[in-house]
Amino acid sequence: MAAEQDAHLKTYEVEKGDLRIALNSFTFFKDNEYFNEIVEGYTLFGTQLNPQLVYYPTKNLRLEGGMFLWKDFGNPQLRQVRPTFRATWTVGNNHFIFGNILPNLNHQYIEPLFDFERVMLKPLEEGLQYRLTSKRVFLDVWVDWLKQEYPGVAYQEQIAGGLSSSFRLTGDNSPVQLSIPFQFTARHFGGQIDTLHAPVQTLFNYATGVVARLPLGGPVLQAVRLNAYGTLYRDNSGFFRLPYTQGHGLYLNGTLETRYADLMVSYWQGHQFYAPLGAPYYQSVASRYGTPGYTDAERRLLLVRLLRDFRISDAAAVTVRVEPVYDIGNKILDYSFGVYLNFRQEWLLGNLARRVRVGQ
Repeated sequence: MAAEQDAHLKTYEVEKGDLRIALNSFTFFKDNEYFNEIVEGYTLFGTQLNPQLVYYPTKNLRLEGGMFLWKDFGNPQLRQVRPTFRATWTVGNNHFIFGNILPNLNHQYIEPLFDFERVMLKPLEEGLQYRLTSKRVFLDVWVDWLKQEYPGVAYQEQIAGGLSSSFRLTGDNSPVQLSIPFQFTARHFGGQIDTLHAPVQTLFNYATGVVARLPLGGPVLQAVRLNAYGTLYRDNSGFFRLPYTQGHGLYLNGTLETRYADLMVSYWQGHQFYAPLGAPYYQSVASRYGTPGYTDAERRLLLVRLLRDFRISDAAAVTVRVEPVYDIGNKILDYSFGVYLNFRQEWLLGNLARRVRVGQ
């Protein structure tokens, strides 16, 4: 979505001692009209706000601290009130991030592995992250510490993490842009100091394939994108709790980029596939929104997405998504519709280093 990815890594001139104030806000509406046993319909409607102070002790070290507020509409109580902190150390194209890492869409995963709705349902990720962004390589390695374990507690620690990457094969002047993606996620339940003494559970997902983009250069038709991914699921637990211990999938996409909107057609074929971080509709195991215990070993889906970003300013944009999906095996036509408003901006308050020098 516009204004979402790498917002804090925008290229503007900073100086040692700069003090800024930042405001990130996100208002969302997503209506899922689903009528199947894997995932029933539900609506997400609310707003999230994250005001922050930003300080540069040096030009390549950015410190951010603030408060995250989340309110669902129709609920008088705040869903979350949490402090946020992020330290970003930048060395050339390398970014080392500590604290609240860059979450959800910033990882650039495909939806079978990583659910788009995490933008709304899991907006904060906390841990460590390394990112490399260059003309030919994108690399994101991250750990999200989901639940901390303490001595004597009656729950397990929970960790998620992974690697998302893309390697461009063609040069700047090539008529077709080709790249090879590789993606990996892991979800772990474990720990040794709780009172449950439950078996460790570790789930892995992988995806790789090829991505091609052909610029058209027309006033209306701008480009065509084609990508194909093969996916894998493996349960590496010592004791199996899920219906399937391994599976695979095929994910094909074709996108027409136009001046007015992007039209994307996708095909998914999954065999006993399960990704705990992935979008529920692609899974062979029912989600928490579905029928408990229901499974569908063979999933075949045809999806159409109509995507449009309305740029309001450099700091704000409205995104509209219309997404019908046809379950070929069960002959069910469902759809979802979403509208999202993103606002992200920073203002320079002053330079503390210059003030110190003047006062000395």
